[in-house]
Amino acid sequence: MSVASCNQNPPRVLTRPLTLLFALASGAAVANVYAAQPLLVAIADELDIGRAAVGAVVTCTQIGYGLGLVLLVPLGDLLERRRLVTAQAVLLALALAAVATAGNAAALLAGLMAVGLLAVLTQALVAFASALAPDGERGRVVGTVTGGVVLGILLARTVAGAVADLAGWRAVYALSALLTLVLAAALRRALPRTAPPTARRADYRRALRSLVRLPLREPVFRRRGLITLLVFAAFSTLWSSVALPLSDAPYSLTPAAVGAFGLAGAAGAAAAAPAGRLFDRGLGRWTAGAGLALLALSWLPLALTRQSLWALALGAVLLDFAVQAVHVTNQSTVLALDPAAGGRLIGGYMVFYSLGSALGAITSTAAYAAAGWSAVCLLGTAFSLLALLAWAAWDLRPAGTEGDAPQHRPHR
Repeated sequence: MSVASCNQNPPRVLTRPLTLLFALASGAAVANVYAAQPLLVAIADELDIGRAAVGAVVTCTQIGYGLGLVLLVPLGDLLERRRLVTAQAVLLALALAAVATAGNAAALLAGLMAVGLLAVLTQALVAFASALAPDGERGRVVGTVTGGVVLGILLARTVAGAVADLAGWRAVYALSALLTLVLAAALRRALPRTAPPTARRADYRRALRSLVRLPLREPVFRRRGLITLLVFAAFSTLWSSVALPLSDAPYSLTPAAVGAFGLAGAAGAAAAAPAGRLFDRGLGRWTAGAGLALLALSWLPLALTRQSLWALALGAVLLDFAVQAVHVTNQSTVLALDPAAGGRLIGGYMVFYSLGSALGAITSTAAYAAAGWSAVCLLGTAFSLLALLAWAAWDLRPAGTEGDAPQHRPHR
């Protein structure tokens, strides 16, 4: 039974303003996964969490995100999408309110896991936008929406740091809860209705089984997923630990100043739309290869962070630009396998993203506690080089071997 039989293709009504709303809502949702990064020291001090273990604040959110990708994102292929995303937005606002009022570390971590679980609203919106996009413009649309996601990830640090300096870290989550409710209302009003819900519990179980089978059945999915895991492990290695050296001597920066480095990384969002256009022209694998080479090189200036904040800014720009170029091309490649199964494909693919982010968060803070910033940079370099080697092994094969051309077959 193909996905098409569970949910008819929605009408192609994706206007430019609606695309921008998709981008805004996606960015706002995913920002909640990363808002804690410049706040780690403040959270650890208030709730008595050790520096070596503070990476658990980010890791719990990523674990929740991974669970949401498996359990919630596939519902986009089975249920009426407008109702689904607005319900997720309301529940996300409630989870954020729980974090804002958490009285101890256990309550905080449970709340953050719930935030991660529901923040997969982002991927539901990416899949929704992809399904609405005309075939020849899917890469551009995914690139535009992903650009919003990138800005949400990176500006989350800047905004969270500034708000925390003014009103404390709890205010970050309280304000985000209010913004999420506003966006829920906007999505309810602006999004088009899709096919009426026809899903049964058997359809949902089948969707979950297909997520397990995807890495086994689809070489393209498996390869793109592994590269994505390594890329986002490198990404999280930087952003989950950079607050630690910046908060210590000699810099001793405030959360707002630490978060301001997200503005440097936000330049990486500029890679998303061009990468999508290059994918539409058949240059996806070469765009990914160039991005992976740049990712490995970005750790050279990042290694000089202790000596120069300018080196950190340069390295952050290079790293984020590289990550987004790879992410957009990989995501577009996976979505092209079967656009009608966008929810399952994007959910399964982003599990690799979540695992990589969690891996980078927990290992980087442990590395910093054990051996300082040099160990963090060696860790990030290792993740980056492994991703580049994997790309070279799979994408630099002789002509005539199996490539990454989409198979365009339904996923049962």
